[in-house]
Amino acid sequence: MNGKFKLPVTMLAPQIEAARLGFSDTSKLPLLDETIGQDRALDALGFGLRMQSEGFNIYVSGPVGTGKGTLVRDMVTRLAKNGPAPPDWCYVNNFQDHSKPRCLSFPPGQGRAFQQAVAALIRSLRRDIPSHFETSKYLEAKAKIIEETEGKKKTLFKELTELAHERGFGFEEAPGGFSLVPLRKGRPVPQDERDRLPEAEQRHMADAQKELDSEIREFYVRLHALDHEAERRIRMLDRQVVENLLEAHIETLRRTYRDLPDVLEHLEGVREDVLTNHKDFRAREVRHMPFMLLDGAGHQQDFTRYQVNLIVEHKPDGGAPVVEESHPTYANLIGKIERKTHLGVTFTDFTEIKAGAMLQASGGYLILNALDLLRQPFSWDTLKRVIKTREVKIEDASEFFGLMTTGLKPQPVPVNVKVILIGPPVLYHLLQSYEEDFQKIFKVKADFDVDIPWDDRQAQLYARYVARLCAREALPHFSAEAVAVLLRQGMRLAERHDRLSLQLSLFSDLVREAGFWAREQGHALVTADDVDTAIEKKRYRANLPEQWLQDEIKEGTLMVDLTGEVVGQVNGLSVHLMGDYSFGRPCRITARTFVGTKGVIDIQREAELSGRIHSKGVMIIAGYLAGKFCGAHPFALSATLTFEQTYSEVEGDSASVAELAAILSSLAETPVHQGLAVTGSVNQLGEIQPIGGVNEKIEGFFESCRKRGLTGEQGVIIPARNTKHLALRRDVVEAVEAGTFTIYGVNRIEEALELLTGLPAGERDAEGRYPDDSLFGRAAKRLAEMAKIVASWKERDEAKSEK
Repeated sequence: MNGKFKLPVTMLAPQIEAARLGFSDTSKLPLLDETIGQDRALDALGFGLRMQSEGFNIYVSGPVGTGKGTLVRDMVTRLAKNGPAPPDWCYVNNFQDHSKPRCLSFPPGQGRAFQQAVAALIRSLRRDIPSHFETSKYLEAKAKIIEETEGKKKTLFKELTELAHERGFGFEEAPGGFSLVPLRKGRPVPQDERDRLPEAEQRHMADAQKELDSEIREFYVRLHALDHEAERRIRMLDRQVVENLLEAHIETLRRTYRDLPDVLEHLEGVREDVLTNHKDFRAREVRHMPFMLLDGAGHQQDFTRYQVNLIVEHKPDGGAPVVEESHPTYANLIGKIERKTHLGVTFTDFTEIKAGAMLQASGGYLILNALDLLRQPFSWDTLKRVIKTREVKIEDASEFFGLMTTGLKPQPVPVNVKVILIGPPVLYHLLQSYEEDFQKIFKVKADFDVDIPWDDRQAQLYARYVARLCAREALPHFSAEAVAVLLRQGMRLAERHDRLSLQLSLFSDLVREAGFWAREQGHALVTADDVDTAIEKKRYRANLPEQWLQDEIKEGTLMVDLTGEVVGQVNGLSVHLMGDYSFGRPCRITARTFVGTKGVIDIQREAELSGRIHSKGVMIIAGYLAGKFCGAHPFALSATLTFEQTYSEVEGDSASVAELAAILSSLAETPVHQGLAVTGSVNQLGEIQPIGGVNEKIEGFFESCRKRGLTGEQGVIIPARNTKHLALRRDVVEAVEAGTFTIYGVNRIEEALELLTGLPAGERDAEGRYPDDSLFGRAAKRLAEMAKIVASWKERDEAKSEK
């Protein structure tokens, strides 16, 4: 094997010296009090949180595990502490229209005081009004009105009696009251005697009775007028009693809330309603009664209309509110109107109005998960409407479907809230493209990075982060050697030698697991071996599918040659993603070439098992071959290319180097060393381009070789540009150091071919020919032969056509 392409051991994994960290263990370090990296996101958040203009809400974008939520909560909480507390909000009865409750605003902390003051007012009225109607002064005044009325009634009756006597009539009792009776010499005239009277006298008597009937009707009108007047005077007396009692209480409230016009208006409505319906208060309250009191007519005395429904309350010194709604349904976001049931009847009123997260966060900050929000019906549209109108209109969601109506239309509540959406980057771009209002209402994007450049300062920050986590969660502290292993793992997560991952949730879990295994071993400090154990144990818990595949390779069920030489066969490498775990595996890639003009036939694509990127890679291979070998004769080639024993879609172009090598091996009839696997993509110029998952691919092939037995001739060819991504497991590095496994880095396809076949690729001479003993020379010779055969076929077909 050519040693000039071998990568030194120092390039296979990040090199971090524990002594360079400057501490013996993390207990000696100050706890981290700043954010690691994310300067761009911090700047955007600082701007968005302080920007008060309309529409400058924030979308926090970034992958899972970068600490978006934690950082947002910390920044918002710190900023909110110094912010002004927003007002309290209450819903009260609308005495003009009970179906449209009114909202009242109070300075922070005063909403509950108003609620309690109104409740105390109603309690005192229920206690004091009955007693005031039982005082001797009131009873005497009422009796005087009744006495005066009765006297006037007697006077009217006396006048009517005298008038009747003057006209020869008197009164006698009847079932319906009294009736007129003719008199003669002071005694009633019987009916038979009246019938014997002369006709003229009877006619005179009838006329007189008619006149008296009119006077009687007028008498009744006057009686009723006296009754009405008495009732009016008693009502005025009652109202005056209640008003005198009520005025002192109301005046106290008026003075307390003199700067709140809406509250004063509501107090006036309470006053008028109490004066109008004071009879509801005149029944004595029966304590410990499980049912509502009944008035004289058997009706319930319901004082709910005077209650104050406090829906939002804040402490005066509590700062601006910070609300994180984890389940942003329509009701949880906007609010709801609940229902009550009594004797099988469902009803509601303004006291059942409940505030949602938007109202609770008004004057402060609302944090939402974008995906959770978009999964809930009506929530996104409602959030947009609230942001644009700056008011919350509480409605029952069932009314949107016409299923049920509450009959209540609460007055909208004005809001001023800074909304912070946290979500993945792809969702941000989708909303920008398909939601026309999104860029108008979310004008600030805070983009979280996934890694950060490595330097000594960042190493110190990571170590202090570990110290803080150990202190907060009572974990054993880490030795400097253990921190060095953590940092190497952080670089592996970032897939760069010069960068550290900012996926702090994964990093934190590793710290916790290492602390667990240290305690299991009885270690006072977490050691490097404890961290390695945590890494290996986590891998072991997740790598069962990998073991199944490796066992099938070892048994020969999945056919992969790891020794010997075979023409047209190359070991490619692929990566399997299994949620939070990924692993590599070798795949046999085979090619067959034959005479024809069909070019490179991708069997995967023909079987519809090829992704677009893989198909592009195969086309690039065809372009490279045509450009490399097309000369004095036409390019005549038919080749089939496939991944053996794969039954799912193949995607990506990282196997294009292996595919090209397989085609050239078949074309040149030159065997390929099966102890080598190759990964990398190639362009039409023959340059090898970097690929992803390089660590997993190398480790997957190493695992297959280890299970079969390392021979010292095995290894992996990778793009040289991928060396900065290497962070291999310790066992792989140790095998390379021992000389039983080798990693090669190449920049061009010619270098990879030389390693795979043992032959030089070859360069064109001045006449454009490749050396006969080179790989390209053999391939060119075979292509020339194919071209002649194809030309002879063409001549034969033309001859047949002429005949």
